[in-house]
Amino acid sequence: MGYMIIVGIFTFLGWILSNRLKNKFKKYSQMPTSSGKTGAEIARDMLEHYGVHDVKITQGQGMLTDHYNPRTKTVALSPDVFQGRHVSAAAVAAHECGHAVQHAEAYAMLQVRSKLVPVVQFSSKMQQFLFMGMMIGLGAKAGAMGSFLMLALVLTFGATALFSLITLPVEFDASRRALNWLDETGTTHGAEYDGAKDALWWAAMTYVASALSALVMFLYFLMQYLGSQR
Repeated sequence: MGYMIIVGIFTFLGWILSNRLKNKFKKYSQMPTSSGKTGAEIARDMLEHYGVHDVKITQGQGMLTDHYNPRTKTVALSPDVFQGRHVSAAAVAAHECGHAVQHAEAYAMLQVRSKLVPVVQFSSKMQQFLFMGMMIGLGAKAGAMGSFLMLALVLTFGATALFSLITLPVEFDASRRALNWLDETGTTHGAEYDGAKDALWWAAMTYVASALSALVMFLYFLMQYLGSQR
């Protein structure tokens, strides 16, 4: 029951923040940038400014699916960002290029986060099987096997929580780099800059909520495990 309550609370919080972010993106999509450049052009300018010449900029699919892939050195921008000539496109494109600059400069937290990706992927897959084991009766009080399953849940959720917490400085730093560049180069100024800052702040809040959720889940299962050992 405790698990379901936690999931319900953070699912609702995530839904609120996601909708808020979409509304912000829509709002600033209606604010054209004075430079008149597309998100793709802004991305190229930022990478050129930092001397990053081995990163590709591609157009992806969907909405708010923008990301940087360090393995392929690709900045994938959603259609509205790639083609858009507005504040939202400028903010998102610059943020994703902030990750590319982090990679080029060997930003420590990004390197740690990248190394944790396979661990988190494995942990996520294992959690499904662990929950199945708990559901068929091998709970925390079901002897040694139940205790082992609970400990495994603690470890897998611990990995997820660690990954989510490390993601926070990576995302905040990428936004800082993006905003500094947008301001220093005059790519955005005045209300445009304020809009970009506002949009990236709400994007960051979705990561904060995700990290908080992962941390609470880890602490919940840790307490359950410790309680079962008494």
